Amino acid sequence: MPVDILLTVIAVSVIQSIFGVGVLLFGTPILLLLGYDFVEALGVLLPISISINTLQVLRHHRELDVGFYKNILIYSVPLVVIFLALVTSVKINVTPVIGVLLIFVALKSISVFIEHKVQSIVKYERVYLMVMGIVHGISNLGGSLLTVIIYSKHYPKNKTRVTAAASYATVALCQLLTLLWVGSEFTVSYFDKISLMQVGTIMFLLTEEMLYNQIDNDKYSKLFAVFLFISGILLIIKSL
Repeated sequence: MPVDILLTVIAVSVIQSIFGVGVLLFGTPILLLLGYDFVEALGVLLPISISINTLQVLRHHRELDVGFYKNILIYSVPLVVIFLALVTSVKINVTPVIGVLLIFVALKSISVFIEHKVQSIVKYERVYLMVMGIVHGISNLGGSLLTVIIYSKHYPKNKTRVTAAASYATVALCQLLTLLWVGSEFTVSYFDKISLMQVGTIMFLLTEEMLYNQIDNDKYSKLFAVFLFISGILLIIKSL
């Protein structure tokens, strides 16, 4: 098993275990910087993301925002599939724009002006989710946009995570099926991918007991804002 991939998976699995996203959002650019191509990164990260998200959904499925999840299925998933199928011939760098948006949203809790601007962006939910689907299909960065709209809804922490997890798992599953449908080839072995999924699952169980269960709703909201801010900074740095 490649050590660089293993260390990446350990780090991003902890993030996803807390916030419902992170394996794809951070894992993809890290693996690209390490020399793996986009499709190979997806082949490694998608099963891990799905396994962690599935466990999160099983834990708190009763708190899922079903209406929002249905909108993900209708407005985001089809565009993710279409643009992922086209991604080998299209290269669009949306990273810096997303980075600025994340920082902007992270600051909304300390600025009434920003709060109003964020609400004006996400109130057109259907259009927003369609844009998110396109972005995720071509860059795997749609998780950042997903966190923006979920954070704007001011859910309690369990509802925040399970809604993000269910949405992200569904999108990731559709991405994986799309890659298999178009006949993508991978260099990382099937055995290594199974082992990495197990690592991700173990990290989730450890994080759940040692970190997540110790965080109350107020702290979680603040941590989520910090998560968005740091995500935005890292995405901007990556684009330079």
